[in-house]
Parts: sequence; C-alpha cells; structure tokens
Amino acid sequence: MEDPLNAGHSENAIEAFIKLREMLRRENPGFLTARNGENQRQLGIYLATSYLRLGEQDNCISNHTADSCLLPIKPAGVHTIPRGSQNAVRVLNELLREFPKDLTARWLLNIAHMTLGEYPSQPAAPWLVPPSAFDSDYDIREFTDVAASAGLDANELSGGAIADDFDNDGFLDIVTSSIGFRDQVRFYRNDGDGTFSDATRRTGLAGEVGGLNALQADYNNDGFLDFLVRRGGWMGSAGHQPNSLLRNNGDGTFADVTEEAGLLGFHPTQTAVWLDFNGDGWLDLYVGNETVGTDRNPCELFRNNRDGTFKEVGVPSGVAYSGFVKAVMSADFNNDGRPDLYLSCLGEPNLLYRNDGPADLGGSLDSAWKFKNVAAEAGVEEPRASFPGWFFDFDNDGWEDLFVAGYPITVVGDVAADYLGLPSRGEPPRLYHNEGDGTFRDVTREAKLNHVLLAMGCNYGDLDNDGWLDFYVGTGNPDLSMLIPNRMFRNAGGKFFQDVTTSGRFGHLQKGHGVAFADFDHDGDQDIFENMGGAYTGDAYRNVLFKNPGHGNHWIKLQLEGVESNRSAIGARVTIAVENADGSSRMIRKSVRSGGSFGSSPLRQEIGLGQAKAIRNIVIDWPSSGQQQTFDSPVMDRFYRVLEGRDTLVPVTLRTFSFGNGGQPHAHHATEPDSRIHQRGGS
Repeated sequence: MEDPLNAGHSENAIEAFIKLREMLRRENPGFLTARNGENQRQLGIYLATSYLRLGEQDNCISNHTADSCLLPIKPAGVHTIPRGSQNAVRVLNELLREFPKDLTARWLLNIAHMTLGEYPSQPAAPWLVPPSAFDSDYDIREFTDVAASAGLDANELSGGAIADDFDNDGFLDIVTSSIGFRDQVRFYRNDGDGTFSDATRRTGLAGEVGGLNALQADYNNDGFLDFLVRRGGWMGSAGHQPNSLLRNNGDGTFADVTEEAGLLGFHPTQTAVWLDFNGDGWLDLYVGNETVGTDRNPCELFRNNRDGTFKEVGVPSGVAYSGFVKAVMSADFNNDGRPDLYLSCLGEPNLLYRNDGPADLGGSLDSAWKFKNVAAEAGVEEPRASFPGWFFDFDNDGWEDLFVAGYPITVVGDVAADYLGLPSRGEPPRLYHNEGDGTFRDVTREAKLNHVLLAMGCNYGDLDNDGWLDFYVGTGNPDLSMLIPNRMFRNAGGKFFQDVTTSGRFGHLQKGHGVAFADFDHDGDQDIFENMGGAYTGDAYRNVLFKNPGHGNHWIKLQLEGVESNRSAIGARVTIAVENADGSSRMIRKSVRSGGSFGSSPLRQEIGLGQAKAIRNIVIDWPSSGQQQTFDSPVMDRFYRVLEGRDTLVPVTLRTFSFGNGGQPHAHHATEPDSRIHQRGGS
C-alpha cells in the first residue's frame, strides 16, 4: 500500500510527518543531535517534498498554464496559491541551518523560491544556485507548450508516446499509454485544424489499459501502422503482465491480436524493437524482459512467420539474455547489411549483439540465425547503470553512433552538484563514436555531455532543421523530490552538443517519459510531444506539446514504402547530398526508425537541410533487397512518397494549420494530390 505522499494525499502526508517529528522530539531528546542527524535530515526532506507536491497540485495541475513547472519559471507559472511552497521554504531553511552543506535541501529551496517568483533574489548566499548555472550554450528560440489548446494535456502517469499517421490521412496522430493497471491507452486523432480528438472509444481501444511504453510498425505489411504496448517494467514479480499487439484494421479501428499472433506472454518489460533480422521483408520483434533475482525472464526474439503470426527463436539465435534490461535498440552498426541489437542493462554490462547471419549458410530464411555479443571488444559495455538510448549518426559520417543514458543517482543533490560544477555520484551518459572498424570510441567528454542527466524517456530529432540530430532527455525517477529539469541538447555541427534547455523553454520539472519529435502542423519543423508523470499513483501530470517557433532552414520529408523490404521501411538508410551557398557539398544521413528506446517519432522521415542552396541527390539503401535508388535534384521543402523500385518521387500534398487559430487549415505546397498516402501506386 502506498504512503499518503506517493498516493497523492499531500495534506495527509504533511500532517503525518509533522506528528512524527513532534513525537520524536518529545520522546527522543537526542533526535536533534548529530548522532541522529540523518534521521532528522531525511524527515525534513520528506516534509518539504510533501509541501512542494501540495503546491504543484494546487497550482501546476489544478490551475495549469503553459508555463507551469517550466524552469526558469515565468510570471504565468508562479504559484497563485502559495501555501505549499511557502511552507517548504520554511522547512528547508530550518534544515539548512542544521545541515548547511546539504545539496538536496539547497536545490529544493531554490525550486521553491522559483515557484513563488522570488528567485534569484531568494534564497540568499550561500544557498543560492546562481542563474548562470542554468544558462544555455546557444539560443534555440522559445518553444511554446500548446498541449492544452490542442486537446492533448491529459493528466496521466508515466507512459509511452507514439506520433505517426495511423489512418493514412497525412496528419500525424498520437497514441499514449500510462503505467497504471487501470489507465486507458489513448488514441488522439489529428483533426488537421490545430486540435486532436480523443478517438479511443471509436477506434476500439477502450479497455486496453496500462503500459509503460509503446512502439509502432506495420508488422503484417498491409499498409496500416500497428502498435505494441509493453507492460510490467520495474515491477519485479508483480510485473508478469501481458503485452498487447494492436492490429490496425484499416477502417479506423484496432484489434488486440496478441494471442493469435503468438506474442502472448507474461514477462515484465518496458522495451522492444522492430527489426527485420533475417532480411525476408517482414518485421520481427525483439523484447527486452527484466530478470530480478531468481525471477528469470529471458529476452525474446520473435521471427515473423509472414502470415500474421510469430515464432520465438531467442535461444537458438543466442539472444535469450536474462538480466535487468531497460532498453533495446537496433541498427546496422558495422554496415554489413544486417541489423544488430544493443541491450541497455541496469546494473550490468551492456550487450552489443552482432548479427552474423544464418547458422547454416545454405539454409532458408527460416533457419536459425546467429548473434554474438561483441560489446566488450567494441568498447560499449558502459555505463553499468544505464536506461534509455539509441543509435544515430550524429556526425553524418555514414556510421551509426550510439548514445546510452546514465540513470541512477543517490539523491537530487547529485544533480545539484552537477549544475554547480561539484563532484557528483550520479552516472553520466555515454556517447560512442563509431570508428568504422567494429569498435566505438567514448567521446562523451569532448562532446560536452558529461552531465548527470538521470534519463527516463528520451528521443532525438532536429530542432532547427540544420541537418544535425539533437536530443531531448526526460528526467527523473519515482522519488517525488526529483524536481529536476528535463534537458535539451543541440548538435553543434557533429562536433559537440550545446545545452539549450533554458533558451528553448524545455526545462520541465515534472518527470518526462515517452518523447516524440514530429512536425504535427506541417510547417516544416519538428515539434516535441512528451508524456509526463511519475510512477506513483499520486504523481500524475499533464502531457506537453512544444510548438517549434521555426528557424528559417530548409527541409524535406520522405515517406518510404518497402516492396521487397518491409512495408514500414525500417532499416532503410537515407543519404542526402546538398549544395551549399559557396558551391561545396555536404552529406546528411538518416536511418528509418522511430528514434529512441522510450517514445516513438514518426517513421516518416523529417530531415533538416540547413541553408542548403539545392539538393543534388537523394540515395536510398533498402534493407532487404539491397537495392539502391538515386533521385537527382528534388525540390526542397516538399513531402515525397518513395516506393522501393520506383524511379520517381511522388509528391504528396500536406495541409498546414496553426495551433489555437480556431481551426483554419490551408493548402501548402500543392503539387500532386495524393490523399491516401498508403497506396502503393505502380511497382
């Protein structure tokens, strides 16, 4: 049974902690002595956290604004009901007088003063965290949270997020899940007028509940995106919950086909990845399960039988690993044409499974394939305390690099120490540069990413359409005192990353989970949707949608459709050669996948081109057929459909709209109408 604070009963928690403190002081005169200092300190942090959560409930949730809980807090985000934060300030000042070096109390005191509109004049030295600690390295311009006007600010617990076009009308819809066993999986249909409609019931998803994460793909190659919901992560023996495969019926509804597809199981998990490991043109599924102690739950590799069903082949393939797996991701890291697997394992060495192909070279596609763990020789076993991650080519050199986020910290003071430039016990992430010879080089420090990020959900995209991939980290852990900003990092030309959290207004203090980068309004730049909230029943929060202000750079969108390769084109690689204003050329590269391991961006490729003068050509390398297609001199700032084997790009018309404009869509780049973009056309 949850305690009152975690259950959301903040006033009851406050009353209980005050009574406990008074009782201890009355019955234990030594409670305030140094010998019992840790008990006193911890009780004070609990009480202050309860007051801070009360302030969040009074203001950020019940009287929510677009600026609520966004660091630095603007006037519209200042608490109008100050009782929670005012009492937190009082308790934290008392604590700091007793424990002046306590970084947790110092950090929370600064947050409390921010919510009251008193920062940075308060707190006074030596407890002030200086404003310079939050300065951005680059001005990315302010993004605005438009979730409320768009109809997306549901108050939910932690969960997954998918942004993609499920009904093939050209507009990107949103699917969210939430960890609570009774929390409804929700489908938000993009109405194309600046708003989304909750279409959960009419899509047949009513009753699909729970789920910490979700991931989309067209597993049956019928031209309509399906999705998988994962359940049971972090729950140990209580996490033996079934995952759900939701098949898109193509008529606006979904059907739960988990059992008939052969995917019904009861292993705790939050992570999976779609990949075509045997190159037969049908997507397979790898599920990273969680083993805790003697509760063994080996990871599973499901081979697609090409008839709507799957067969589990993890053991013969050598990938039935048993460990506390928090993320799985796939890419062809050695450019041999076969997708490989990476496993992020909390508290254990991470694994890199190289896909070595069929065990019997003369066998069929259905014969056993072999994977080998080469993490040690590749140099990618760390961090030992990791959570989400992804493959991406951050420097556009044609080789997939690897980002793996660190997770554990001891207390929120570990994050405060990092902001203050002090030694921290937190685990930094790793950015591994692919050396092109089967090994990776740790470039975390030179890329300026050696920070304590405490990553939960995160994903990558291109904030300013400059052709270099940036990323957003949703931070936190279940502890309600973890009031730390979500972090955004901009890629500075493939050389290093710049913290743009403050300049872009991304520093949300609530816990961030499923993240998706997507151009929802079709204006050419990517917005960011984030599923917010914690794991405890009382730690729900409103989801956010950050609207991109635009940066004046060029772009192109590509909807790849496989014929011999899988219909979703997962694993296809895009290389764009652009001509710069000075006549030089530059390569921009992207692989088709939904991004990171927690949150799913569209499979539609949205690629920034910077200040390019023109596109010289686009080269597509398809994963199953090995076919390479080249398209010369396409027009920039357009959306094209790319069919495997077809020698022309098909222009697609997308209507733009503005969030909160009363619903006035208008045509944009009307070239060749193609109202049903799932249709294959000629092949």
